[in-house]
Amino acid sequence: MKMLSMVSAATLAVTLAAAPALVLALDKGAPAPQFTLPGADGEVKLASLQGKVVYVDFWASWCGPCRQSFPWMNEMQAKYGARGLQIVGVNVDATSDEARKFLATTPARFTIAFDPKGATPRQYGIKGMPSSVLVGADGKVIAEHSGFRDSDRAALEAQIVAALGAAK
Repeated sequence: MKMLSMVSAATLAVTLAAAPALVLALDKGAPAPQFTLPGADGEVKLASLQGKVVYVDFWASWCGPCRQSFPWMNEMQAKYGARGLQIVGVNVDATSDEARKFLATTPARFTIAFDPKGATPRQYGIKGMPSSVLVGADGKVIAEHSGFRDSDRAALEAQIVAALGAAK
């Protein structure tokens, strides 16, 4: 019986070690997973934003709360962009056509990237739309957030302001 539980524990440990896709969330302070994706205005590389505070937002055209978050993200980009904030919206629709229809009615005044295969949200452990990850100027994860409600605005803005203050 004891031998069986030792073998099971060893098998589980090997399985978990060999399956990084099982990561459920990013650890605060861990390096943010790098990505290079096609964007609305050319290639979007997280590595090229090193030195900036980056708010990575995962969204889809069918997501109701995403329609509410876009005006807020536009406001944050306008308000804090000069201080070093860069918002990157990563669309996860199967085709960019649906995303472009969404953007025609809900414009983004921040960087848009397309990930139709969903590799980036898997790397980030994203479970629902919208979800966001705040990445510090050092490239490390500061905070994660799932969903978007009006009541989230002040706390999310406070995290951005704190990150910009720490980036000085």
